[in-house]
Amino acid sequence: MASRITELVLDCRDPEKLAGFWCEVLGFVVLGREGDDIEIGPREGFGGLQPTLVLSRTDEPKNGKLRLHFDLNSTDRDQEAELERLLAAGARLVDIGQSGEESWHVLADPEGNEFCLLRARVS
Repeated sequence: MASRITELVLDCRDPEKLAGFWCEVLGFVVLGREGDDIEIGPREGFGGLQPTLVLSRTDEPKNGKLRLHFDLNSTDRDQEAELERLLAAGARLVDIGQSGEESWHVLADPEGNEFCLLRARVS
């Protein structure tokens, strides 16, 4: 038997704002609240194939590039159309030293947490 990732925890200053952003981006819903923390995940709830995301309130600022980041794949449109959707939702393009030849886009959520939009690999 092995373990599996069931939740990812992202420290943030405004869990409510990030919950709205990531729910829109991932098609998630709010699953629960504990104190200032908000857990979001698939409509089916906790325990499925996808991990949930816990947005945990902190007053500490983000320092530098994240050591762990999300890679996203669009499930229903091409990469450029998904990029436009993410930008409209509040993401922004960021430069972390990429060459410009990459097949992915580097973005940041409203609090500056980096994530990548890959070319579609899932259907």
